[in-house]
Amino acid sequence: MTSFDYDLFVIGGGSGGVRAARMSAQMGARVGLAEEHRFGGTCVIRGCVPKKLLVYAASFASAFEDAAGFGWTLGQRSFDWTKLIAAKDAEIARLEGVYARNLDAAGVELHRCRATVAGPHEVRLAGNDRAVTAKHILIATGGAPFVPDVPGAHHAITSNEAFDLPHLPGRVAVIGGGYIASEFAGIFNGLGAQTTQIYRGKLFLRGFDEEVRLHVAEAMRARGVDLRFGDDVAAIDREGDHLSLRLTGGDVLAVDAVMYATGRRPATRGLGLEEAGVRLTEGGAVEVDGFSQSAVPSIYAVGDVTDRLALTPVAIREGAAFAETVFGGRPTQADHSDVATAVFTQPEIGTVGLTEEQARAEGPVEIYRAAFRPMMNTISGRDERMLMKLVVAKDSRRVLGVHVVGPSAGEMIQLAGIAVKMRATKEDFDRTVAVHPTAAEELVTLRDPVA
Repeated sequence: MTSFDYDLFVIGGGSGGVRAARMSAQMGARVGLAEEHRFGGTCVIRGCVPKKLLVYAASFASAFEDAAGFGWTLGQRSFDWTKLIAAKDAEIARLEGVYARNLDAAGVELHRCRATVAGPHEVRLAGNDRAVTAKHILIATGGAPFVPDVPGAHHAITSNEAFDLPHLPGRVAVIGGGYIASEFAGIFNGLGAQTTQIYRGKLFLRGFDEEVRLHVAEAMRARGVDLRFGDDVAAIDREGDHLSLRLTGGDVLAVDAVMYATGRRPATRGLGLEEAGVRLTEGGAVEVDGFSQSAVPSIYAVGDVTDRLALTPVAIREGAAFAETVFGGRPTQADHSDVATAVFTQPEIGTVGLTEEQARAEGPVEIYRAAFRPMMNTISGRDERMLMKLVVAKDSRRVLGVHVVGPSAGEMIQLAGIAVKMRATKEDFDRTVAVHPTAAEELVTLRDPVA
């Protein structure tokens, strides 16, 4: 019988790897975990958590404006970027400590160093240049920002650096059209920076419902973000104390910072995976089956490094399913269907299920929609409207998709996601008594289809 140093060795201390390590250890496995940066991974250290804290900070600008309509008179307002970043850093440090303590309490042996795969059952630790063996290896190294090869791109930052800028730039150009770009455009704009978002496509947030995309674009423009679609960066030049951003359309912008948010790539480079026999996709992701197992039976992968559905809660589910399968004796596959998600743009998006375009490609549908000023905006004088949309299968009456744009959209979609996952019908929504006065009541009071 072969003896190994560990039953499981996890490379990567993000949400997916940590969940798999903790559960496996609690099931009796001998587990080691290596993380070369900080425990918590992208989400906790340089992603979802610090981003949401900055979104909160940025949202106070509109809250102060709205307060006047409700009788509040506010004194001189000022914003201290360094104070915000210090508070953010303290919270991230606290959360990292929680992650490390929980792993330690579960009996996981922690290695604060880079680790690479040296074979189907072997991991090399860079910290002390030694190799350890493991019956199973789990790759959970996540992803890293991708920056195109553009002249002067070295002058730009990514979301990694944006959280640690020494001061708030006065003029910012955000390049990209996905979650991160659109969220940071709102953050910088809300904190007072002159913000331009540039995306080479016709409309940002590709893959989301078309009506949602148009609604958010209109609202962001009304809030002061300069959205430039169908354009791209040709070059970035340093000119004295600012950057000169040359666009393919011919315009030249003077800015203080350029942030690239043009996607993320799986962090597999230099891990030794291909040498060990693991197959990677063209984009560098680890190819896995439904049980997160790679082409090498002893090597698994979860989270963004597999490029299946790059969301933290999905990585956690994949990590848990791995532990159940390998050490719990209960073969389990993570379910990637009907996953609710939020985009913390300003205004916020909450969505679950199919878009109208996706649903129409599958069969006849009915669309129920409401666009209205939420109660907060009526007295504050803000013109911004909220959007509620249901996509319903015409034959089965099943609600195939729910899309919300506006305040607390992320909170609403978590609960709507339960209904969609349970295959609720439009009549199930109709039978639900509204909670009044709320914006969410529109989801159960939409009576007549608009399309």
